[in-house]
Amino acid sequence: MLRVPFSQLHAALQAALLPYGFTPDRAELCARLFAETTRDGVYTHGLARFPRFIETIKNGCVIPTASPARTASFGAIERWDGNLGPGNVNAHVSMERSIALARTYGIGAVFLAHSNHWMRGGTYGWQAADQGLFALCFTNTLANVPAWGASTPSVGNNPMVLAVPRPSGHVVLDMAMSQYSYGTLGSFAARGQKLPFPGGFDAQGTLTTDPAAISATERALPIGLWKGSGLSLTLDLIAAMLSGGNAVHQIPRDPLKESGTSQFFLAIDPTHIASPADLAHTADGIIASLTDATPIDPAMPIRYPGEQTLRTRRENMKSGVPVDEDLWHQLQTQLY
Repeated sequence: MLRVPFSQLHAALQAALLPYGFTPDRAELCARLFAETTRDGVYTHGLARFPRFIETIKNGCVIPTASPARTASFGAIERWDGNLGPGNVNAHVSMERSIALARTYGIGAVFLAHSNHWMRGGTYGWQAADQGLFALCFTNTLANVPAWGASTPSVGNNPMVLAVPRPSGHVVLDMAMSQYSYGTLGSFAARGQKLPFPGGFDAQGTLTTDPAAISATERALPIGLWKGSGLSLTLDLIAAMLSGGNAVHQIPRDPLKESGTSQFFLAIDPTHIASPADLAHTADGIIASLTDATPIDPAMPIRYPGEQTLRTRRENMKSGVPVDEDLWHQLQTQLY
């Protein structure tokens, strides 16, 4: 692994996007979102995901020049069409619109149809929390998780994000509906490591900690077993029905052709109903109670969702962002 300055990574990603029809401002945003994902330690969806993103541009699944457009609205609720534009740019615009609606109405909701993979879902939770707003967002995906009781994939791992603004450190939960995302499975497999807990089924239908075996069968374990399966289904229903877009079963199952996703972005501006001091006091009390719990391993204190992200971010901004040497060379020479 190499370490490169964040600004250098951002600039290299932006330069790599320009030949594919991005305007400079959209290239800057798209590149920054990829760079920030890498900076924050979500390596599976940052630079490591960039070559696949370029491939989806080449095969026509992602249209670099397309922008999201509003198709319907009523008060604080809006429906938008992503027009198959870059998923992270579409999602950023949608969350920003939800924030603007929340500034006016106290709450803002955007349902987005016909978008693309939004990369790191937590990005949009941090986006809202950094502006002092609570957020909830989720997306559907291709079918990559079996419904409970099934042996073939029929629901998505449909990532969901919850964000709570807090002056001393935002709480941001970013989770898939599978016990481990397929990106995480790939990371463990590349390192030759087993999973800490069973994450799916092997070819014999046995629960396993072998990440490669789970990826091969596409039988990832839903979180909470039948509960996660049901949650995945209902998130798909809400996203597809209210956006007017595709449901999981209508999204191509080839990862390189996964396109036309449906997404939801909700923002809440708490300043309409509570003081910042009261909110911070409540949040700090909850976090203090959490971290006071007796850890199983004294060397591993209890932490809240987002705490490790902030620690990783500080370290990587100070020491440089870790990048794979081959991927960095590929990026600099634009060998896509």
